[in-house]
Amino acid sequence: MRYFSVFFAILALLTGLVHGWTKEDHEIFDLVSAVEAAEGKGTTFYSWLEVSSTASMAEIGRAYRKKSMLLHPDKNPGVKGAQERFARLGVVSSILRSEEGRERYDFFYKNGVPRWRGTGYYYARFRPGLGTVLVFLTGLTTGLHYVVQRMNYRRDLARIEHILEQAKLAAWGPKMIPAGTRKKVKVNLGGQARLDEDGNVVMGKTIDMVVENNGNVFMLEGDGAQTPINADAATPPSLQSTWFIALVVAFIRKVSISKREAEASGTAQAGGSEDGEMGTGTDSDLPDLDQEQNGNSGKIGPVAVKTGGRRRKAARKR
Repeated sequence: MRYFSVFFAILALLTGLVHGWTKEDHEIFDLVSAVEAAEGKGTTFYSWLEVSSTASMAEIGRAYRKKSMLLHPDKNPGVKGAQERFARLGVVSSILRSEEGRERYDFFYKNGVPRWRGTGYYYARFRPGLGTVLVFLTGLTTGLHYVVQRMNYRRDLARIEHILEQAKLAAWGPKMIPAGTRKKVKVNLGGQARLDEDGNVVMGKTIDMVVENNGNVFMLEGDGAQTPINADAATPPSLQSTWFIALVVAFIRKVSISKREAEASGTAQAGGSEDGEMGTGTDSDLPDLDQEQNGNSGKIGPVAVKTGGRRRKAARKR
């Protein structure tokens, strides 16, 4: 619970910071990046206009007019990016000559532009598609699932270590000296107090355990079976057991089983068809039939059968 509390506290803090950036702030972020990319890293709005950060509105206006004459596209024919630089200069000037815009820029000028600018900022600029979002969410949830597995594994190891220590302490005493024989003890797992079979008050839930002289500890089941208690009882984290990979593996297994069943069914049908073809008879395959005619016993020759299974009448003897 402690890990989740810290995680949600950090998430709430980041959410507050993200919601603190406005659309105007995002425009300043973009403009700062563009100015540094075009004019050199570390270039600020003030240094580009060649004025101090405490310059008055009139000083900023004069600096803008002077700079705009130098960067005007008509005076820089054929220069790549001249139009973009001139337009960018106009936006910078409008921000610094606006009281609210200059206040927002001065805040980032003094404190620095944040590295993380909010999910809305990046989403609005990169516009990931549905597939990209699904891949990101799948990877994120799979990674979180693995982190939870590691946390649970460490917790289980600590719990197992505590149970082993309690069992040996009950069997060997505070000095932890082996008793020399197997010893059956009751180990308290915590919880509310209760009464045992003899009417004694037992603090929390207890289980019966057996401690051997070599330090091996077993949990005694109700039927007398003994289950070893050690670090192997904890399930280690595994990427294969995360939800997405486990789902993919289960799907592949299901497809493989269905394919094998279909192949086995087709083989069985093919075998049945061959058996049916081998059982089709011809004239020579049929036995002689004995029957009585007009009270006399006589033998009729082989019954003739046409191809196709139609019976022909046998010729009568004269």
